[in-house]
This record gives sequence, C-alpha cells and structure tokens, in this order.
Amino acid sequence: MKNQRTPEYPVHKQFVKRWSPRALSGEPVTKEQLMTLFEAAKWAPSSYNNQPWRFVYAMRDTPAWSTFMNLLGQFNQQWCQNGAALVLVCAKKNFEHNNKPSRTHEFDTGAAWMSLALQGSLSKLVVHGMEGFDYDRARTELGIPDDCDIECMVAIGKKGKKSRLPKELRKNEFPNQRKKVSEIVFEGRYQG
Repeated sequence: MKNQRTPEYPVHKQFVKRWSPRALSGEPVTKEQLMTLFEAAKWAPSSYNNQPWRFVYAMRDTPAWSTFMNLLGQFNQQWCQNGAALVLVCAKKNFEHNNKPSRTHEFDTGAAWMSLALQGSLSKLVVHGMEGFDYDRARTELGIPDDCDIECMVAIGKKGKKSRLPKELRKNEFPNQRKKVSEIVFEGRYQG
C-alpha cells in the first residue's frame, strides 16, 4: 500500500502521521486556532534565543486574502483557494543583541516552522508549506524589510475531500514516503 508509512526506528507517531495534504475544505479556522500554531512556533529553539522567525498572515474572507492568493503561482492557487489562512514565513538575518549576521537564522526559523506544522497536525489541521509564490512581490506587497529572508508560504485549513482537488492533483494526495535513515545519516564522515 503506497500510503502506508512505517518508521525504521521507534519514534512518536506524530512524526510519522504528519503530512502535507492539499485537499482543503474551505471551512474557516478561528483566530485562536491560528494563534495556537504561532504559539507552538514561538517555543522553538534558536541561537542566543534570538527567535528570528516572523510570520505575516491573512485569513480567508479578509481584505488581505486576495493579496496573498495573488502572490501564489497558478498551481498553488488552484488548491489554496480552499484554505482558511495563508502565512508568509520570514527569518531576520541579524542577531538583535549585536546586529551581527546570524548564520543559523534560517535553520532556527525552520525549527519554528516544524513546531507550527506539528501543532497543526495535532490540532487536526492541514499545514502545507510551499515555495511556489512570487518572493519579490511578497517582499514589496507585504512590506518585508531587507533584513529578513523570505522562506516560504504556508496554507492552513481543515482537511477536505480529495475529490475537491483538480484531477491532476488527486493522484498524489496521500502521505509520501521518506528516504532510509542510512541515506541521510553518516558516521564519521559525509558519504552522500
């Protein structure tokens, strides 16, 4: 069965269960539900406790929604239209305590993104990150300062029926597999 996920080593089921569907119901999520995801992200680890992550969001049926939707590529627009919120994830490049560059700002922001995604999964929400949007227009239209790197856009919503997706997207609407641990972990020296 191609959507059966089985870990090689014992891990908590939340890691195996989390995936990024595209089928969204079009139902709203509350602001409190959305803020709960950001609360989870807030607690991610970061170098010097700098917390470089920044999130800019729009909820469905608000004036900002069309701005966010219009930043998406055509492929992502076709399924994100049924989302409840869109979130732009950014990372401040410099430390706040000395304004020097942080080499781990994107790494730390990735940890915050994963916290948000796991909380979404635990909350039975779809949380799907993507890079298919116009980064330059996002910077301009959403007022992202030059001292921030734009990392990704995230669609959030309630899970919908696969049949709501365009036909070409339905065939991949299942939890995908992962590489074997031996393909990504090397003892002593990089071997990839």
